[in-house]
Amino acid sequence: MPDSNAKTVLVVDDEDDVRQFLSMALREAGFNVVTANDGFEALEKVKKDPPDLISLDLVMPKRSGAMFYRDIKKDKQLSSIPILIVTGHARDDLGKSDLKELTMSGPGVYLEKPVRPDNYIAAVKSILGMDTTEDEKQKADAIRLQNELKDIIDGLDAEALRKLKESLGDDK
Repeated sequence: MPDSNAKTVLVVDDEDDVRQFLSMALREAGFNVVTANDGFEALEKVKKDPPDLISLDLVMPKRSGAMFYRDIKKDKQLSSIPILIVTGHARDDLGKSDLKELTMSGPGVYLEKPVRPDNYIAAVKSILGMDTTEDEKQKADAIRLQNELKDIIDGLDAEALRKLKESLGDDK
């Protein structure tokens, strides 16, 4: 039975195993969980009963995470729901441009699959402004820093990447 005082997270992912994995991590951390297979189902559920946070995969059949995101940003009542992007396509052609668009216009936090449960919960709690342990704070900070560094690295040319690698002491 859902806890009426617990925060509710909508997990949107087309992969059953990922949806179940993320849902289990959230439930174990005390969250109520609702799930959706794609952007169409997610939009239906959000309109019916808005969650406190949406965990959103980017690349899905039928209705992608990016299209879903654009849909909810058009609705004044739903546009304030925080979103955590969880994707396996942050660096490839399937999701890179959508991720860049979404992180620049809204959710700046994203996690790349495979996701560690403790990092996932730390990110969710941080976004929701919930009390976190010192370890969770450090994990949320590390996630933000990793995302910033990945964005910087993506913008570097080959020579700059070689210099960065050298400065980090990796001679291989």
